[in-house]
Amino acid sequence: MTERVVLAYSGGLDTSVAIGWIAEETGAEVIAVAVDVGQGGEDLDVIRKRALACGAVEAEVADAKDEFAEEYCLPAIKANALYMDRYPLVSALSRPTIVKHLVAAAHKHNAGIVAHGCTGKGNDQVRFEAGISALGPDLKCIAPVRDYAMTRDKAIAFCEEKNLPIATTKKSPYSIDQNVFGRAVETGFLEDIWNAPIEDIYEYTENPAVQREADEVVISFKEGVPVAIDGRPVTVLQAIQQLNERAGAQGIGRIDMVEDRLVGIKSREVYEAPGAIALITAHQELENVTVERELARYKRQVEQRWGEMVYDGLWFSPLKRALDGFINEANQHVTGDIRMTLHGGRAVVTGRKSEESLYDFNLATYDSGDTFDQSKAQGFIEIFGLSSKIAAKRDLA
Repeated sequence: MTERVVLAYSGGLDTSVAIGWIAEETGAEVIAVAVDVGQGGEDLDVIRKRALACGAVEAEVADAKDEFAEEYCLPAIKANALYMDRYPLVSALSRPTIVKHLVAAAHKHNAGIVAHGCTGKGNDQVRFEAGISALGPDLKCIAPVRDYAMTRDKAIAFCEEKNLPIATTKKSPYSIDQNVFGRAVETGFLEDIWNAPIEDIYEYTENPAVQREADEVVISFKEGVPVAIDGRPVTVLQAIQQLNERAGAQGIGRIDMVEDRLVGIKSREVYEAPGAIALITAHQELENVTVERELARYKRQVEQRWGEMVYDGLWFSPLKRALDGFINEANQHVTGDIRMTLHGGRAVVTGRKSEESLYDFNLATYDSGDTFDQSKAQGFIEIFGLSSKIAAKRDLA
């Protein structure tokens, strides 16, 4: 029986060439799988037909936008997930979504190998292969760019030699990955970390320095899930899409950072994630109102570890699943409304309202009606600081 390879297919030059390249290198039949996670671009049927025209024996396409939003972006919102306190895991979240479809296709078509188009120095190769091994321990992985030296020049030459139905125009100076949760831009002149980004690299966001009217929005949550925008019910996907548009129009969600890659190097990345940043900002503030202090403090530790694991490609790991349980429990009371002003590149919270609120006006106020018994504070402070006081007497002796 001829070996079969399932290829993560984007419809672009590199993965189109990879179909024939893999076939020549391995003698295997190639099945192309394209997954729509809101990256935009060409129609899925156009991509499917191109894969077949480039030599795939079969081609599958999947509209996974709602799945991506509900099963991958939503957990990140509940976790307030910001890698290195800034990056909302745009690319890292889409990889396990795609992996799930690749493994399902491999089992469906009796394929023993899964292929992807990643290089040997990025994070995505780890995310794909760690995920594939977790869901399909029986499957092998190959990466033509990394394993078979499929450089861009060789890919263009192969495309022209085989007369493949895809344009071989000059490659963009940037490496770009995008989905409904955000957009990542790297390489080119950005590799010099002294160079400032230019306005041309942005697509999801407008220039925040341009004068425009502010936009006020109310985001409603139920147990950590965004369920309405300005009182109108939304799905998670719709919440992200609407805030991409509204927050993006105000220049919100631009991130320029040097981050620590899993493979051990530092990389300069420019991100746009207007909807993600607006939703996480609102969710964080609603947690401040509704989550008890000790739970909130511990959750912040969990959030950092959760984000690191997802960034590192361990979405399907036992610890990640266990942390999901904790995060869902911590969101039990995160229900209510957050009002924000979107303007000048910032999402600023201006109001909070929740039936689950732990904020007690009568305890917080300094005016008449104050129910906080201040007479008990002195004794509390004496006991609270007692161990430090005892140590200080010893150390100062």
